[in-house]
Amino acid sequence: MKIALDPTPFHHTHSLLEFPRLAAELGFEWLQLTPHADFIPFFNHPKADDDLVARFRKECESAGVGVASVLPVLRWSSPDPDAREAAVRYWKRAIQITVDLGVQQMNTEFSGRPELAEESERAFYRSMEELVPIIESEGINVSIDPHPDDFVEQGLAGWRVVRGVNSPNLGFVYVAPHTFHLEDPMPEILDAVGDRLRVVHVADTMDHHRSNGLRYITNPPGTPARVHQHLKIGDGDVDWDAFFGELHRNGFYDREESVMVTSVFAENENAHEVSRYQLEQMTQRVQKARS
Repeated sequence: MKIALDPTPFHHTHSLLEFPRLAAELGFEWLQLTPHADFIPFFNHPKADDDLVARFRKECESAGVGVASVLPVLRWSSPDPDAREAAVRYWKRAIQITVDLGVQQMNTEFSGRPELAEESERAFYRSMEELVPIIESEGINVSIDPHPDDFVEQGLAGWRVVRGVNSPNLGFVYVAPHTFHLEDPMPEILDAVGDRLRVVHVADTMDHHRSNGLRYITNPPGTPARVHQHLKIGDGDVDWDAFFGELHRNGFYDREESVMVTSVFAENENAHEVSRYQLEQMTQRVQKARS
């Protein structure tokens, strides 16, 4: 298993080429590359050319840090045909960048719309018809997270959509701060997913179901907005003993390709300290679960 830093909290204080050295200074051996203006931005065409990709790979080698996964977020499930077709083109370039970095793992979201769930699912499978042959021929694994405010948000329902693609190169991402939007119990999700669980994101969140739904309040009442947090371990309601124990039961720690990512976005002002804290917590809790 690889334990990786998501450098999102440092996007406004460090350049792309500084991320490998930063990760090493924080004690990490691996990075997860998330949407970045100079690399693969949200929803738009990748902005890294071959020269920048090569320079980034060289910086990783110099720092002794590897890229564990590449995370694009592109509208490949959009009900809008133009947006979906563009996203497929962007995905092809994102896959090539991943291959050129020497990385085998990508992870992402379904990126559709909940109010157009049926149309979004149709768009997703249409994109898969074009992209899966490329993914399989390149030997890339792509894992997908049923994200809040997507056309599929629940854990088991999300896995069914992934399974329906009928490709061993597609897997599942379990995102701990989405625990209370996934709705299905973690053991049931992991039993269904099995060794197709390839990436987990580690951050805490509040259970919005508690206190009669008033754990936090959105206005106006009844708004369809989804709210969750990406807090450091211990600042929310996730049962961390159960979380790390279920990953052990799943065999996640024993698979070389598994990626565990710290995913705290709520404390940029303390990002250095929080990143070190997360690494310590993840390392210790994995050891405890395995003992």
